[in-house]
Amino acid sequence: MTTANIDVNEVLVDCQSVWKIFGQNAPAAMNAVVKEGLTKTQILQNYGCVVGVSDVSLQVRRGEIFCIMGLSGSGKSTLIRLLNKLITPSSGKVLVKGKDLSSLSPAQLREVRARNIGMVFQSVALLPNRTVLENTAFGLEVQGVGKAERYKVAERALAKVGLTDWTSRYPGELSGGMQQRVGLARAITADPEVILMDEPFSALDPLIRRQLQDEFRQLTKDLGKSAVFITHDLDEAIRIGDRIAIMKDGVIIQVGTAEDIVLNPADDYVAEFVAGISRLHLVRAHSVMTPVEVYKAANPGSDVNRFTKTSPEADINELIGLTIKSERDALAVVDQGVVIGIITLRDLLRGVQGIPNEFVAPESTTVVEAST
Repeated sequence: MTTANIDVNEVLVDCQSVWKIFGQNAPAAMNAVVKEGLTKTQILQNYGCVVGVSDVSLQVRRGEIFCIMGLSGSGKSTLIRLLNKLITPSSGKVLVKGKDLSSLSPAQLREVRARNIGMVFQSVALLPNRTVLENTAFGLEVQGVGKAERYKVAERALAKVGLTDWTSRYPGELSGGMQQRVGLARAITADPEVILMDEPFSALDPLIRRQLQDEFRQLTKDLGKSAVFITHDLDEAIRIGDRIAIMKDGVIIQVGTAEDIVLNPADDYVAEFVAGISRLHLVRAHSVMTPVEVYKAANPGSDVNRFTKTSPEADINELIGLTIKSERDALAVVDQGVVIGIITLRDLLRGVQGIPNEFVAPESTTVVEAST
């Protein structure tokens, strides 16, 4: 599948009010949640059970990298294991391509895991007595694919992760980063539509980690895959994810793009999480610009077509650079040939601080044709 024919609105993974409660009295605890609305603390006190995931609903669309982020104990690793039914929900549904995993037979579930969902853990768990090529082809071997064919597919996958020259080596001869590459190659060998990644790079050195983050994102996009990526590192989530879900105590607090979350944190917990994040490459022109009609009303007679032009998707760092080079103290944001907004120095400072524009454009927005 190529990115050209991806239906970005197609939902591949659909979680519907999913709960997971651990403990011997989990059924009774789940019943108490439904009937009495008990909290996580009350469930622990009254039933001795732990709420791992609490009423989670989310959707992962085709072609997107969806990051689930939270501190240790937030429920993120439990949630990702629910997505391919490594553990069974206490309540709710997980659908993969419209199929309710709880309704599938063991054989059907194995088929979904083999064809639709690949998974890479923090511990890659390569077989030490098998070569890199044999480890990569292992999933196809389990599926009964012939040796020549599975090796051919595995070699292509290893080439994609830069390990063509290491096919005959053994895991003990590889660095940690290289072993993670083998794990990723093994996951994509079966050509799954969704790749589940559970903190795969967290144990690696920072430089190797950033390199693999970039490689993973590029490879996923090139192959037209969807991915669910678990991390406790917000910088990593921002670097990789198209959308980010922030979890706390088994609950998803907020879902959105990095820009959405930085500019409009859902609560104090999220605000504290994003407080130290640089806005320079996150906040875009469309989020901090003053609507053109508001600017013109405050500055009658101003010729906005004389301002240096930029796009709605330009980030703050780029906007600062343009402002420094410009002879004027404002930029014109142009979309499809028309000026839709103006960015002043005040708007730039607001963007650096992560404060969205205070203006709300009216439904009928006045635009000014941009001269070339």
